[in-house]
Amino acid sequence: MPTRSAFSVRLKWWRERRRFSQLDLAHAAGVSQRHVSFLEIDRTAPSREMVMRIAGALDLSLRQQNEMLLAAGFAPVWRESALSAPELVTVNRALDFMLEQHEPYAAFVVDRRWNLLRANRGGRNMVAFLTDASPQAPDPANPINLADALVSPEGLRPLIVNWREVALYFLRGVRADALADGTEETAALLARLLAYADAPSISDVPALEELPEPVLSIHFRKASIDLKVFTTLATLGTPQDVTVQEIRIESFFPADTATAGVFKTWAARG
Repeated sequence: MPTRSAFSVRLKWWRERRRFSQLDLAHAAGVSQRHVSFLEIDRTAPSREMVMRIAGALDLSLRQQNEMLLAAGFAPVWRESALSAPELVTVNRALDFMLEQHEPYAAFVVDRRWNLLRANRGGRNMVAFLTDASPQAPDPANPINLADALVSPEGLRPLIVNWREVALYFLRGVRADALADGTEETAALLARLLAYADAPSISDVPALEELPEPVLSIHFRKASIDLKVFTTLATLGTPQDVTVQEIRIESFFPADTATAGVFKTWAARG
């Protein structure tokens, strides 16, 4: 039996991962089921346009689209730039603007695996308070991983009153990322987080009160200070660069007036 091409193997893997039948994929991509079948058994070689159509129908990320193109023997279409690259200057301005506008509350820029890339002053103040470190800008060469910091027993876990509930929601989010991007790296991150001592199982049922709050707040407690915050995650719309697509902006909002006062006090100290 001849060895199937890298493209045909990857095509079938993604189709099944997306729970598409060949007919489902054919309808989504605007081709015949016969053509999809021929692509999967290597009876037909895809054109560059066909690879892009199928990748779009499968809702693949720009990174995965590039990998599909390479598997089919074509050059990648989407550029992956360093965040500091000149071509991303307008993106960096937008990120800085969003971080600045969120002061005095904490806001962070992270990559797709929760490595901390940038923080505003409110974010640096919060990290400094929780870790007993001096406020400083993140080091891109040695980034803090916020996923490890949240789940690890040696991280912030002892300071989070409702840690199990927060960790459960976070782990489910990482699992969703792993299912969506299909990479070994994200799968390895999920496995590492689940392997931490006493980490909740993804199948656990969250502890619900009779009337749960609209959003789950993270309740930090250190000494005599309580911080209750909830977060939002934002991404950059219409990305045409792999790095840009994978950036996330996590913004923390106070869940009560006492927490808002703490952030304002930190800001007043400069």
